[in-house]
Amino acid sequence: MKRFKYIPFVLLTIVAFGSCTDFLNKLPENNVPVSAIDYTQISSMYSPVSGVYRIAASANPGLVHWMDFGIRGVRGDDLDKGSSESDQSTLNDIKKFHYNFASVQSFWGNNNSWNDYYGLIIDANSALIELDKFAANIPASDVTNQKLNLQYKSEVRFLRAFAHLLLTRVFGNVPILTDNTIIQTITKSSVTDVKVFINNEMDFCISNLEDSRPNQSVHIGAITKYSALLLKAKVCADLAGNDNASPYWDQVITATDMIINSNKFSLFPDYYQLFKKPGKMCDESLFELQFTDFATSTGEMVGPDAFFAFQGPRGDQHGSSISGWGFMSPSQTIVDYLNSRNDSVRLKTTILFTDTQIKGSSRFAVTPSNDTIWANSDQVKYFNGKAYLPSSQMTTGRTDYGENNNIRVLRYADALLLNAEAKIRKGQNGDVPFNLVRNRAKLNSITGASLQNVLDERRAEFACEWWGDRFNDLIRTGQAATVLTGFVPGTSEYIPIPQTQIDLNTNLGK
Repeated sequence: MKRFKYIPFVLLTIVAFGSCTDFLNKLPENNVPVSAIDYTQISSMYSPVSGVYRIAASANPGLVHWMDFGIRGVRGDDLDKGSSESDQSTLNDIKKFHYNFASVQSFWGNNNSWNDYYGLIIDANSALIELDKFAANIPASDVTNQKLNLQYKSEVRFLRAFAHLLLTRVFGNVPILTDNTIIQTITKSSVTDVKVFINNEMDFCISNLEDSRPNQSVHIGAITKYSALLLKAKVCADLAGNDNASPYWDQVITATDMIINSNKFSLFPDYYQLFKKPGKMCDESLFELQFTDFATSTGEMVGPDAFFAFQGPRGDQHGSSISGWGFMSPSQTIVDYLNSRNDSVRLKTTILFTDTQIKGSSRFAVTPSNDTIWANSDQVKYFNGKAYLPSSQMTTGRTDYGENNNIRVLRYADALLLNAEAKIRKGQNGDVPFNLVRNRAKLNSITGASLQNVLDERRAEFACEWWGDRFNDLIRTGQAATVLTGFVPGTSEYIPIPQTQIDLNTNLGK
């Protein structure tokens, strides 16, 4: 299937970007392959930006490879590996924090993640060079296009920073790569330094990005000022950790207050539909990876690779399009937790059940959208409801699981809960933003919400989502060792840098 490099509805017609299959396998020329680009044609200036978006929404490199989510998500207590016991069994070693096992150190998935994230970074660096070439042809008197050039650079720098955050959350100390010519000799930076770099990058982006909601931007779904404010808030929360006195919590409050006080965002009223077609690019969205089948039954499409398919119900689904590989199964722990809270809205959204009814010798369940999910021989009882697109919402003639859906990455609910958390940590009242999120889930308001109330709400609100935020929240709040079996503080936070990469650059092993 031919795949175009563009944000849906913004066609890329000029630049075809290359990528790095092995991050350090060869030295790139610090630019992208181009064909007859005329840098005096300022009307074409968005093309390299569009190309980076398309790469971000791709796999190898990009942000949607199924294994990358597997590694990010499986370390928390809300997701299990799923599938059969032997299928990608190294993910179970990672979940148990057996990082010293040879199978983990040589695992293809680790190298795949490294290449995917750094491949996006390499392409972003190349796009920035292309934008410099356009900038050199913008007259000083053309203030409008000078501002556009800074905006476009900010969109690319956001994506580059975003990839760095994923890298440091997974691998710990990693290189900060802003120059492709030094990738064979680059050294690692500390986790703190990487996150300070990201925080500083967001300050540049906030100053230069479009002041609009992503679904109102000139290029629908593009990164805007508010996307950068939320990423800044997330990285500042990481930097602050469990230190309530940290000035980074003040930065979290400032950034999230700016999002809230803009009055541009609101929670999508139906939490169940938020993750399905009605919720695509809604007013809650601050960043989505976008896909489309153009509402046509056949032909070209912009697809999510296997991201949704690998989470789809495994086993004989009687020819249904609601099927897949069966990975990233919600854990019994998260099912029990949502039940213990009487959190019925999030339970029906997050969990696809397989065994609530019996027909002959088979067990099955019917979703709220009236699809039947049949149990499987691997004894996996639950599948990820947030990756589920009902058959009634699929384009007639399309059969690939979830292919016309978007991946929700940054949501307004995150801004609200980070705002509440930061305010409580600084001795303020966080009830208003906190209860907005609770009330959307049909839960009663809490007066005088505590820090643990907010962290519990985050656990329920973001369970089983793309980031794998549960694990990171446990790390930054110091709760991982008491919650996760086998977790050893100072050892289990990060998986090993792939040996393949150390062999290519020995600095990475130091």
